[in-house]
Amino acid sequence: MSMAWMRMPGQTWTAAAASFLGMWLLMMAAMMLPSLVPMLWRYRRAAGAPSAARTIGLTTLVGGGYFFVWAAIGLAVFLMGVALTAFEMRVPLLARTTPIAAGAVVLLAGLLQFTAWKAHHLACTRESPMPGRRLQPDILTAWRHGLRLGLHCSYCCIGMTSILLATGLMELRTMALVTAAITLERLAPASQRIARLIGAVTVIAGFVLLARAAGG
Repeated sequence: MSMAWMRMPGQTWTAAAASFLGMWLLMMAAMMLPSLVPMLWRYRRAAGAPSAARTIGLTTLVGGGYFFVWAAIGLAVFLMGVALTAFEMRVPLLARTTPIAAGAVVLLAGLLQFTAWKAHHLACTRESPMPGRRLQPDILTAWRHGLRLGLHCSYCCIGMTSILLATGLMELRTMALVTAAITLERLAPASQRIARLIGAVTVIAGFVLLARAAGG
């Protein structure tokens, strides 16, 4: 049972949710920043704002839209975590299945790396906006572009994010490995091959976790 889903003594649910969202966004910023910077740089070139100050402001707004998507996902994760924790407290037997569930999540996340769905959203995060395309240098376009980047990124990372949730949000080794995997598949030249290699390693890890859970 993760402490992330528990209220501190005297803490309201609103304060607990706000605390979790703060932690979640800090974690996402640390994990996504290496792959986000190139996306923001491509936006700067495509927007072509008339002044440096406006370019910086619009690029910041794109980043705001991007992290707004991740904040919404974080809120959904918090609500699901609270509900699952409450259910686990009512059904203690459920806790015994957690290692098996974690192994299954890791295995499925690895298999997802081989799908066309993953390839599509990975391509969108690497190429949006397309080279040579011009974007209107206005607030609404910047915000929409940030939301679009956030959605494609969250879809692309759903497998890796699920691994974090299944194995422990604050497990630093897992965070480091997931960050490295996301950065490599976004920035390496042979992105599809890298994604599949990551998938193969993740599938093996999933089988190992399932074998350990079954043996335990």
